[in-house]
Amino acid sequence: MSQGADGIAESFAAVVGAGNLLTGTDAGPDYSHDEALVGDPVVPRFVARPETAEQVAALLAVASSAGVPVTARGSGTGLSGAARPLPDGLVVSFEKMDSIVEIDVANQVAVVQPGVTLARLDAATAEHGLAYQVFPGEQSASLGGNVGTNAGGMRAVKYGVTRHNVLGLQAALPTGRLIRLGGKITKLSSGYDLTQLIIGSEGTLALATEVTVRLYPRLAHAATLLVPFPDLRAVTDAVPAVLRTGVDPDLLEYIDAFTLAAISAAQNLDLGVPEDVRQAAQAYLVVGLESRERDRLDADVQLLGELAESLGALDLYVLEGPSARTLIEAREKAFWMGKAAGADDVIDTVVPRAQMSGFLDRARELAGRAGAGVVGCGHAGDGNVHLAVFCPDEAVRHQLLHEIFSAAVELGGAIAGEHGLGRIKAGHYRDLEDPAVLELMSAVKRAFDPAGILNPGALLSLPDHH
Repeated sequence: MSQGADGIAESFAAVVGAGNLLTGTDAGPDYSHDEALVGDPVVPRFVARPETAEQVAALLAVASSAGVPVTARGSGTGLSGAARPLPDGLVVSFEKMDSIVEIDVANQVAVVQPGVTLARLDAATAEHGLAYQVFPGEQSASLGGNVGTNAGGMRAVKYGVTRHNVLGLQAALPTGRLIRLGGKITKLSSGYDLTQLIIGSEGTLALATEVTVRLYPRLAHAATLLVPFPDLRAVTDAVPAVLRTGVDPDLLEYIDAFTLAAISAAQNLDLGVPEDVRQAAQAYLVVGLESRERDRLDADVQLLGELAESLGALDLYVLEGPSARTLIEAREKAFWMGKAAGADDVIDTVVPRAQMSGFLDRARELAGRAGAGVVGCGHAGDGNVHLAVFCPDEAVRHQLLHEIFSAAVELGGAIAGEHGLGRIKAGHYRDLEDPAVLELMSAVKRAFDPAGILNPGALLSLPDHH
């Protein structure tokens, strides 16, 4: 650093005010970690809580000049260590930039600051009969964090992930400049699409200070179908058949029998599945349907019921009201159940959906060889596999995860579908990605962040960041 810690603190305080700068132990433990299951918390040297985009830009200018590494923080719900700071670094917390700037009903967009949570945005858009349809499983997550990781969730099969729903950004560059990209427009063919480049960059290129998102009408009628199958291959074989019907489900999930039993027990949830079916079912397909008209919804349910029978389903259960909501909410919180059960890590590998069954067979085989266990659920509609990994030996687990990730890449998939790489999985990415791609990404990083202050070691891992 080019000046002492006291001088740097004074410079940061001059930007945000002394009351919005915390140092050392004055920063509470929440700032030292996200929800990743591995790695120890790290107490940052500085925590700044800006209130404006201009303050964010000014903080980055000071950090670049002083060589202070910067980690952005929304709600801290990430699962990859991307919001875990460095000990000599600055955390830029967006907790005070939490305003909903505008809900534009005519253009069906919302403009929000990065600290706005999904729960707040959902409540505000509901008043207008609209919804932001990215639901990554934790409603306390912030929009800025979702942009950083390109968050997805269960509704991605119909509505896509964050990058499909963000139309524009205001962002602060590490040089201290503010830029605006995109806007309230759904078409853009003018130069490089820098909006999409920043989405999913995990705070390594720029910090979003305002986000413009796409909204959709809320449909009045919904139903959730629970379809038990004798094995996972039957579930994955059913997915393309469901999609070919044209019913356009907004949820298309698989849950293995172990995970569904755990969900049911934890929530005291009776799904009406008789004992003989529970004994025979190894995997379940969960299909969410929505419609503007009740008659259309009923017709879609009947169509899928007939299809499920032809595909070898053991039965079909139509859940509505509290049972449906509880099942979906419990599925969204499967991570917390894995954590409570003692999982040593949770991964979100993605493969082409037709290869999901083969990939899971391979993952279980690899886990068995390592003396470990993997259980889980996932987004059957887009091949995103969520696995809780039970393997307490750190070295054995690292090798097991590397082999699982390698298997996914060989099938045309990727290490992470929606949680990002952060610091936890960046080393695996470095070892498995094409060196030419890594070189190009590093060049992009240098162009945005010439001082190298933004989240060093995240996404583009350094050799000592496994």
